[in-house]
Amino acid sequence: MRWAMWGSKDAAVLCTVLLWWISGVLQLDASLHKYNHAQFKSEGNSYIYWGGYEGLHASATKTRGQGTADGTSYIKIDNVKFTRTQAAVNRNVSDIVEAIVVDVASKGNIGDHGPFTGNFELCCTKDMAIQTGCSPGEVIIRPDHATGLPKSFKVKFSESDTSATMSENVNITKTGMYTLIFVACEPELDGLVIDGMTIWKNPTGYLPGRMAAFISFYAFMSLAYGLLGLLWFFQYVRHWKDILQLQNCISAVIALGMSEMAVWYFEYLNFNGTGMRPMAITMWAVTLGAVKKTVSRLLILVVSMGYGVVRPTLGGLTSKVMLLGGTYFLAAESLDVVENVGTINDPPGKERLFLVLPVAMLDAFFILWIFTSLSKTLERLQARRRFAKLELYRRFTNSLAVAVVVSVLWIGYELYFKATDEFGERWQSYWIIHAFWSGLSFALLVVICILWAPSQNSTRYAYSEDVGEEDLDEEAVALTSGVAGKSTVVVETEKNGAKPDVKERKPISTDVFSLEDDLEEDKRD
Repeated sequence: MRWAMWGSKDAAVLCTVLLWWISGVLQLDASLHKYNHAQFKSEGNSYIYWGGYEGLHASATKTRGQGTADGTSYIKIDNVKFTRTQAAVNRNVSDIVEAIVVDVASKGNIGDHGPFTGNFELCCTKDMAIQTGCSPGEVIIRPDHATGLPKSFKVKFSESDTSATMSENVNITKTGMYTLIFVACEPELDGLVIDGMTIWKNPTGYLPGRMAAFISFYAFMSLAYGLLGLLWFFQYVRHWKDILQLQNCISAVIALGMSEMAVWYFEYLNFNGTGMRPMAITMWAVTLGAVKKTVSRLLILVVSMGYGVVRPTLGGLTSKVMLLGGTYFLAAESLDVVENVGTINDPPGKERLFLVLPVAMLDAFFILWIFTSLSKTLERLQARRRFAKLELYRRFTNSLAVAVVVSVLWIGYELYFKATDEFGERWQSYWIIHAFWSGLSFALLVVICILWAPSQNSTRYAYSEDVGEEDLDEEAVALTSGVAGKSTVVVETEKNGAKPDVKERKPISTDVFSLEDDLEEDKRD
């Protein structure tokens, strides 16, 4: 038996990338589960509609807050309407529809796993009734005396009515992963549809259980990005005359990260207070996240290629890099849309799995290309005796290697976590899976900020022509800014008491991401 099933999103979900531009005022449901003329599906000897699947905390009886954080936790069935076909009405029979509230711990107390059919069956038949004493035409339930779960609520059609309405309120007294199932046992109820809404609430608000911790997490990450941004901005202003284009791109990544975390925080805060998710806010957060992921990966890739340090342009690789970035953005955006836009149940549905594979493959391709490029860049710097840059890139390489090893280990743990938690019983820890990747991304950004922090010597890491560089040790020279964009290199040691030589140099290119072709660089490479 499946304990959770999302409604089909089909192409509509994937198209929300375009729809959000024109639907800023629309809202999607979250813990307010709405059913709009949805049809029951045949499963076993019953017709079923899955009404929701969420982690809920028990009501707080001692400490109570105000508003939505009043400490109460419940599932409210709010005027849910069932409509049967005219053929069923013509039978003049009072058919029954049941709403079953069950948590994971009591899942074995519903239905029959017995020897009658060899399959799992929800509804009691005449043969089962003789053997077990269950009521024919109703769901088989064996409530736990301590918790009272599973709970069943019934609504009966009058003999001549096409519709029946149900309103119930279930107070949650035990923390767990809960499922709401609407069940019809009569074969003649084929074609039964449901309309209405159920409201799921935790003690602190409407956020589903696995999402509740994200409010605190995104608040913390917003502060972390803000602090990093302040420190970076302070150094940026102090040495603004020596800023490289690379450092401007790092600034953009920090700004994107800070904006993403802030938007997610306010999105979840609104979600928790109202039970609704405005599409515009969710799409802004999803798109900012996808852009940040893409820009971060491209930044690491082009730096690994030695762009602006060993070579002034990417040459023929520019189009390939941009194509990879565009492909990754589309894949990441699609995955995040499915995971977040209109998400109702806990945990995410299985339809996201086919979107995970492209993102994973592209990440693997990024890693392969990055480390291949780093190897070539290190070889070039070693051959050209650019020792300061070589040490910088070695530290950068070591940091990336550590991040990759940690990522692989965490992926192994994540697979184990999901494989051993089929029914979402560890839903309270689910947020850590997502939080880890955001934390790792932030940690790697901090490392990059430390390695490429703005300073008065920033230009020593910019690309410069190699004329005569083989005879000069970078550690024995000072780079100073000249007039009209020119730079001079002053040799700090004198030979045989002679006056230090002053050599005219070509301007240092600080435009790390300039896409102008440089034929001489291509010839050397």
